[in-house]
This record gives sequence, structure tokens and C-alpha cells, in this order.
Amino acid sequence: MQFNRNFLRRASAVSVSLFVLQVAMAVEPFTVKDIRVEGLQRAEAGTIFASLPVRVGDTYSDDKAAASIKALFGLGLFKDVRIDVNDGVLVVIVEERPTIAEIDFLGTKEFDKDVLKKALLQIGLADGRPFDKALVDRAEQELKRQYINRSMYASEVITTVTPVERNRVNLSFSVQEGEPAKISDIRIVGNKVFSESTLRGLFDLDSGGWLSWYTKSDRYARAKLNADLEALRSYYLARGYLEFKVESTQVAISPNKQDIGITINVVEGDQFVVSKVNLAGNFLGKESEFKSLVGIQVGQPYNADQVAVTGKAFTDYFGNFGYAFSRVEPRTVIDRTTNRVEITLQVDPSRRVYVRRVNVAGNDRTRDEVIRREFRQFEASWYDGEKIKQSRNRVDRLGYFKEVTMDTSEVPGSQDQVDLTITVAEKPTGSISLGAGISSADGFGVSFGFKQDNAFGSGNSLGIELNTSKQNRTLVFNTTNPYFTEDGVSRTLDVYQRNSKPYVDVNSYAIETTGGSIRFGVPFTDYDTVFFGLGIDQTTIVPGSFLPVVYQDFANKFGFTSNAVPLTVGWGRDTRDSALVPTIGKVIKASGEWSIAGELKYARGTAVYQQFIPVTNKITAALNAEVSVGSSTGDSTYPIFKNFYSGGLGSVRGFEQGSLTTASQRALGLTATGGTKKINFNAELLSPLPGGGKDRTLRVYTFLDAGGIYGPDEGLQLSDMRSSYGVGISWISPVGPLRLAFSKPIKQFDGDKIQALQFQIGSSF
Repeated sequence: MQFNRNFLRRASAVSVSLFVLQVAMAVEPFTVKDIRVEGLQRAEAGTIFASLPVRVGDTYSDDKAAASIKALFGLGLFKDVRIDVNDGVLVVIVEERPTIAEIDFLGTKEFDKDVLKKALLQIGLADGRPFDKALVDRAEQELKRQYINRSMYASEVITTVTPVERNRVNLSFSVQEGEPAKISDIRIVGNKVFSESTLRGLFDLDSGGWLSWYTKSDRYARAKLNADLEALRSYYLARGYLEFKVESTQVAISPNKQDIGITINVVEGDQFVVSKVNLAGNFLGKESEFKSLVGIQVGQPYNADQVAVTGKAFTDYFGNFGYAFSRVEPRTVIDRTTNRVEITLQVDPSRRVYVRRVNVAGNDRTRDEVIRREFRQFEASWYDGEKIKQSRNRVDRLGYFKEVTMDTSEVPGSQDQVDLTITVAEKPTGSISLGAGISSADGFGVSFGFKQDNAFGSGNSLGIELNTSKQNRTLVFNTTNPYFTEDGVSRTLDVYQRNSKPYVDVNSYAIETTGGSIRFGVPFTDYDTVFFGLGIDQTTIVPGSFLPVVYQDFANKFGFTSNAVPLTVGWGRDTRDSALVPTIGKVIKASGEWSIAGELKYARGTAVYQQFIPVTNKITAALNAEVSVGSSTGDSTYPIFKNFYSGGLGSVRGFEQGSLTTASQRALGLTATGGTKKINFNAELLSPLPGGGKDRTLRVYTFLDAGGIYGPDEGLQLSDMRSSYGVGISWISPVGPLRLAFSKPIKQFDGDKIQALQFQIGSSF
């Protein structure tokens, strides 16, 4: 078969050569009087004239004839070309190739058709292009390659060419996808120190699990296998096995192309202990500072992770002084007789550079200025690694992006300039809800909610909430401009009107609240912001049936309508590396509210402390503590409308939202109406969902919660706290951060309302 193909290829080449030679030898040289073109349908005559190596007035010869035909065939537009000579006139007769009218795909469920069309465009096959059988053959191979990359080895591609009017053709690629090949077994051979199950646990590839339908971890891909092999090497190198190597990898596919077996042969070698760490090179006269950054432990097994962390700490520290291209090369001297290794960190700070330009990429919706105003590294300034890291973190903390990366590139032709490019991957920052209902008790009601944290890409937030039902009428508008001034002073406006009727009885009591506020945030440092504001709030108790005693008592003292003018002040510090998926850093907040006018005289404050601690490169510990206290001022009573509530997501999971009662409420058999004091503790361990790979947006967590609510005459007694534990799932969904929790109470009191399953879209704790 191979012989026949070669023979046909040579025979075709000889035939074309003989044909060209025959045409070339058929005429004697003469002067061209005119050139005409026949047979054109879509191609322009100008294309022919521009490609011909002969013009009117030139001498036509054998060489010109051969060159003309070769040039016209080279255009790829024609399947036949002839040149006739008639009394000094050249007549170019062409037969055009068909043009592709349309490309269609049948049976393609694994890929979007637009993705496949882009893949074919890369090889020159697209609507409007000349039809070429060789390109069609390449297209079939390209489609098969796309399916093989998805581990679908049994896929078959059948091409149908259908002629249509005006010398055009339709191409149809019919695909029989078949089932994807699944990894049936992964074996590691040659390991002695670590068990095979431990090593396989390092891999993203596996032989299938309960989440494989989502992660596709049981689908083989060479790139994934290479990444897993690298993870295997890193695991051994981090435990002192300097001479570990992967000897070979065999990938076997079953005859039916449905099962794949992978065998990895390894040689572990001996474990080596660090005997000494040396520093060599130019440390800018700061050897002592660099020594303090060394994280390699002498007397412990060699750890490649410690070496890498130390090297990065060195380059980051050099970057603080403008040396963007410093190099750290760890050199090892191995003593195999004692299994000890001496490490020398050879450094070269290279040259000092400054930033020429800062580029922003990936922001299709968000305006450049929204990102640029978070930068602390400026153009035309010396390169500063700490400011660049700080800039990246500030952009990530905006919460508008799934991923934020920073790249440094040299400026061509310059030795002391670099460009920075910050690349962002945008995520949906808004949510909208719309609903309607009708009932005999509540009548017809429409609910609408809209929230956009990055309205029109401006960085401003905008929120609207509307509910027209008889039982809960709500109208809320709020907006925040984080850069109300160029210096970064933020401004928040809130306007609201709420009418709540707890019971469907038309004669039941209701609570009406109307008000508004304005708040400003002044940044004092890159991490610290001070807030202050002023509001006005009017609350009306509409008397009716089922009015609780506490509300009646309050109305007897202050009337059914009361006003407050609260002054707010607060301070916040945020050092997290990300607002959506933090792995390190702290959030500290302290806020106070003091009513300085009106019938309601009170003061209330809240303090929050959150810390995120990286336990491993995948697992993060999160701690949260919150204390809130409210008190009346002067001779007035603390308003019940300003009580704090506890229970549910955001406080103590496993209990119904806001349902925790104080000791006095339990003693009197009352339902929860909040308390003047609240305390709350949360601890979480978060990690990627098992089988979910390294997806940061989907994580599983375990938690332990404790919290309590207290009345005005009750102390913050730990014995009066509820507690719970459980597991949950955290997902950065298209409509916002979603948290699902399965909880079980550890400590509870009689009458507590338990909810084992809870979910929430919004807050972190």
C-alpha cells in the first residue's frame, strides 16, 4: 500500500511536469500583444494579472509559460489552468476550485460547534475558503485529535461533500463520539518508602470516584499525567529523596478503546539530610537580612519546598530594592557515604530596573481605571516587589475577578526597564431576582431584587429591593462609590422603607420603618479605613392583634412612633490576599452607632476579628470572633428594634436563622426577639472538594460554631451559649458566594429551633 501511494505520487508529479513542458515547448518566443482570462466565476481578473510573470509587451518564452502555470496553480484557487496562444494574444483558461459554502457538524455533543470551527480555521478550512481535499483530510485528523484530548479514542469522523449552486460545496462532518475511555487502573511500581495509595492520592488523575462526572478525573490526558508525575517528584524531593526519578511510564488502551491502564516505574533512591547551608554571591551588603530569610533546616531531610520558598523569599527581597531579575541557584554537594547534602545558595541580583508601563488585560467589562487606582506600583518608578504584590492583592480584594495574575516582561532594547501586565478573569458581580404571587390572605404581590457590585464596570455598587406583598412591603435603595474622591474616600447612601406584618391576619400589628443614611470611608493606610456617617430612622408600631408585650411596653413609654438620628463611626483593617477565596491575612472591624437625637437614645457597637491561616498549599484554616453590645443612654430604654439576633448561617449554624433566645426569654417561654448583647465564635477548615482538583471556586469545609444572645440585665456567660459542628460546601457561583451547611448541635436548650440543612448566598462566615 505504501509502495502504491509513493508510485502514484511520483507518477502525478511526472505527469504535471510533462504537461507544463509540453505547453512551454509548444510555441516560439513572441511579443505579447494582449492577455485575456476565461473561466472566472468568483476570482478577480486582477488576481490573475498580478500573479502572471508576463505582461503585455514582454517576450513570451518557454520559461515564462512554465512559470505562469506554476504561479497560477500556486494561488490554490484553481484545479485546472491552461494557456492558449492566438496570434500574439495569451488566453488564460482556468477552472476554479469549488468554494466552501457552509461547514456543519453532526453528532458533536462534547464540543460546541464554534470551538470546532475555530480549530478548523487554524488549518485554513472555513466558510468562503477554496475547497481542498487535502485540507479536508487534515480537518478530519484535527477533529479526531480534539476528541483524543478528551480521552474519546473511539470517535469516528465521516466527511460528506455536497455540491451546491455556483460551484460551491457544503461540508458536513458527522461524528460518532462513542463513550470516553476511562482510566481503569493506575499502578506505581518500585516504591518502597511510601505506599502506593499514598502516592496515588497525589494525583489529579484517578480511576473514578463519586465526583468524576464533574471533575472528569478518570479521563486520561498526557498533560494531566505530566502534572501528576511532577507532583510525585515534588513529594519525594520534599522528603529528602534527591535522586528520585521516574524511570518509565506505560499507558495501555484496551482493544475496545474504553479502558486505559497506567503503569509508572519509579526509583526512590536514598534519603539525604542537610549538613550545611552556605550563601554565595552579591547580597547588596545585606547578608544578615538574607540569612534571616533562610527556611532550610540543617539536620533535617532535604526539602525542595523549603529551598524553593527560600529562593522566592530572596528574589522577593531583591525586588523590594528594584532588582526584578535576580537569580537564586541552589547548588548541592552530595556525600553518598553519609547520605548528607551541603546546599549553597548562589545569588545574582542582576540589574536594577524601573517600571516603564503598567498594562491591564482581560477586563472586558470593568474599566481600566477601576483596576489602576488600586495600584501602589507606579509607572516611571523603581520596581518594588512589595508594592507590586500589594497592588495585585488590592485588585483581588475588589471581589470582581475569579483570578488575578501579574507578569513582568523586559522592554526590548532596554536594560533597565520592565513592563507589568496585570491579567484578570472577570466573574459575574450582580444578581437579580423576580417573583410574583397571589393568595386570598396576602393578595397579589411582586418581589424584585437587584444587586450589582461593579455597576457598568465603574466599581460602584448598586442595590434595589422591592416587595409589594401585604405582609412584607419593602423598598430599599443603596449605592456605594468606593472612590467618591480621587484619594479613595468612599461614600455609601441608603434609603429604605419597610412594613412588616408578622401574621397574615389583616388586623394583626405591624412594624413600619423609614429612614436613610450616608456614610464615608477614609483610607488612612493601604490596609486601614475609618468610617463615619449620619442617618435618620423613624419606626412606627401599628397596633393590632397579637402585639407582643415588649412592643406594647415600649409604645407606652415612647409612643407608637419614635425617631432616632444615629451617628456611626468605625474602623476596618483588611490584609487578606483575596476577597472571594482568602488563604492568608486578617480582617479586623470595629463599629459604633450612637443616637444623638430623637426619642430613641442608645449606643451599640460591634467588634469582628477574622484570620485566615494556610495549613497546607490546599487547606486553609479560618477563625472568626464577634462581640456586639447595645445599651440605652440617659434615662431611656434600649429600643427593641435595635436588638441583635443570633442563630443560623453567619452565627451558630444548625439553629434556625435569628431564633436563639436569651435566658430570660426562655424562662418566660417567649419567642426570640433578640438581645442587647451577642457573642459568636467560628472555626473552619477549608479544602478543595475531593475529586475537584485545584478548583478554588468549589471547596468543602468542616466547622465548629459557638454563640449566645443576652438580655440587658444578663452577663456574657459562656455557659449560656449554644454550639454546633458540621460540614459544608462553599461555591463561588455565578450569582454570588454560596455556602451550604449540614449541622448538628452540640449544646442546645429546650425550645430551640433546629435546622440541619442551611444555605446562604453572600457572606463568608
